[in-house]
Amino acid sequence: MLTAADPLPFRPHRVLIAGVSGSGKTTFAQRVADALQLPRHELDALHHGAGWTPRPSFLDDVRAFAATERWVSEWQYRAKGTDDVLPPRAQLCVWLDYPDRIVRGRLWRRTLGRSILRRELWNGNREPNLWHLATKTAPEENVLRWQQKTLNVWRERMPQYEARFPHLTIVRFAHPREAERWLSRLPAG
Repeated sequence: MLTAADPLPFRPHRVLIAGVSGSGKTTFAQRVADALQLPRHELDALHHGAGWTPRPSFLDDVRAFAATERWVSEWQYRAKGTDDVLPPRAQLCVWLDYPDRIVRGRLWRRTLGRSILRRELWNGNREPNLWHLATKTAPEENVLRWQQKTLNVWRERMPQYEARFPHLTIVRFAHPREAERWLSRLPAG
């Protein structure tokens, strides 16, 4: 596993961004895609249909872009089958393994902002209102509870993924400053 200080041994063309909810996967994926001039595929947009219902074509859509030679995407929806599709094709995984206080703060700010502003997310969906966030306790219904439930999932599973996908170069960032330094050193275009 590489760190922010290690040079990449190759120029990646298929990149996964891993991390807990609130770590900034989507934003960082876009920044990596821009830096490497690669198309980005947002899994939330492919997964969530109208009314937050899962889109039946989700896994087919993931398979379609994963079969191409150039892409950046978030690594999530493992239970929906993405583990069998994305990591075998990816060359690089960037793991945003930030301190809990950072990802919790980021998720709170993002969720409250989206809820208050009623900003459209994917396919007409919006973040639930503040009452919903305060009263729904099931992790599947409340992103704040979901993060709490899954906070250590990547830390527990990444060694297994490293063994399962030995071709996959993994770079771990322990703080956003490391990610910024690494991103600034990526070769342009």
